[in-house]
Amino acid sequence: MNFKQFQRTIIRNYIVGSLVAVIIVGSTFISQTLNVPSQDMTLLLAILLFSLFCMFTSEFLVFRLHIKPIKRVFTSNNASKEHLRSAYLRTLHFPILTFKRIMLPHFLGIAIPSSILTSLFIFNGLLSIPYYFIIFAWLGSFLIAFLHAIIEFFLTTNAIKPILKSLKERTLIEYNTDLSFENYVLISIQKKFFLSTLFIGVFPVTLFSLATFIRLLQIDPFLVADYWRWAGIIIILVVLISVYFSVLLSREVQQPMNQLQLGMKNVQSGKLEPIDGYYSDEFSNLISGFNHMTQSIIEKENLNEDLVESYFSVFAATLDARDSYTSGHSTRVAHFAYQIGKEAGLANDELNLLRKSALLHDIGKIGVRDEVLLKDGKLTEEEFEQIKLHPTIGAEILEKINPKEAMEAFIPGVKYHHERYDGKGYPDGLFGTTIPTFGRILAVADAYDAMTSDRTYRKGMAKEKALSILDEGKGTQWDPYFAQLFIDWMKTNN
Repeated sequence: MNFKQFQRTIIRNYIVGSLVAVIIVGSTFISQTLNVPSQDMTLLLAILLFSLFCMFTSEFLVFRLHIKPIKRVFTSNNASKEHLRSAYLRTLHFPILTFKRIMLPHFLGIAIPSSILTSLFIFNGLLSIPYYFIIFAWLGSFLIAFLHAIIEFFLTTNAIKPILKSLKERTLIEYNTDLSFENYVLISIQKKFFLSTLFIGVFPVTLFSLATFIRLLQIDPFLVADYWRWAGIIIILVVLISVYFSVLLSREVQQPMNQLQLGMKNVQSGKLEPIDGYYSDEFSNLISGFNHMTQSIIEKENLNEDLVESYFSVFAATLDARDSYTSGHSTRVAHFAYQIGKEAGLANDELNLLRKSALLHDIGKIGVRDEVLLKDGKLTEEEFEQIKLHPTIGAEILEKINPKEAMEAFIPGVKYHHERYDGKGYPDGLFGTTIPTFGRILAVADAYDAMTSDRTYRKGMAKEKALSILDEGKGTQWDPYFAQLFIDWMKTNN
């Protein structure tokens, strides 16, 4: 929908609202209630036409002011993001602004001029109707205007949807911003239901009571006092009943809405839980649909987690397969690192990240030539310098994987698992606790497995000897805390 179509829809809605409220309800109320002398009708019609002119003029000026931010965007090819957001907000406000426009410039625009002119003509003897007719006209006009405003509010609520869609799509294309993700609650569903049902209950009774009062006043003024004695009680009773049922209905609607809203907030925060809802209407379908959605998300997350786990395991196996003599190395390092982290009291999320970091800790060896990586015997100084590049290469590989934030947590362990506690390690010569936690833990686990694994050029050393070397190297090569945790765990569990 373009802007001109939107304007035409608003005008059509205005005509519909006026037809129902003013022409059908209002004219029936006036013609069937007020007994106006025929000689006064021409003058009253003239007053009405002039007042209608004042009403349309004031309402048109306010309408132009209300629609200005929307028009500005649709008549410009390079609207800023703030102008688009302003137009989106103004469109959302439009039903409320329409209600206010009917109750203020519309109602007052016709009521004030007509009241002033009618009073002047009565005072000068040009009209023979009593002054209290003006009060009745105000009361009737207010009720009719309120009806008109309610009708237009709901019609406008439906009319703005295509405009909101157009503004959302344009902002998404031009500025990569989805305006619909922002939280806009201008009037709650509970309030809509409460006010609507209250109006439906009270409006007919109030209009009828006012019409009856006016007729009785014209027929026999002495009956008015009697009338209000019983009519007042009935009106109060109707109002109380309407309020009560409005509260019940709005609560009936708001309760499942609150449950769904809480459920969606939980989903946004990563807390996937079904909603307990026991309803016998359409909300039962909504609750059931929400629960099916959360269950589907849980199943997909589990599947994704399995796929990710398989990815890390396959990657580790691929790395180990390149060097048959270190087969299983990454998996064993992951097991040892996990146990160290567990003994250190790391949270489950951190343990999971630590284990995955261990599976990937030698990924940089992909960038080392086979003749160096697979060489039997002692490496030359130049060859060892190439081997020392693998932590940095591994970190660079992970940095290139998207989404980057998913890999960031693994980089510290991969890059710094060959740093020494005394600062003599590589690649950056970090020392002490400046070495990331994962790097210090992996250094212990990697060293132990390297010492106890068989090579073509040597036999793996015994567990006791490897633990003894770790004990001697506490505080120099390895973090003393993590090294001791591993030594104690190995002595207790192996």
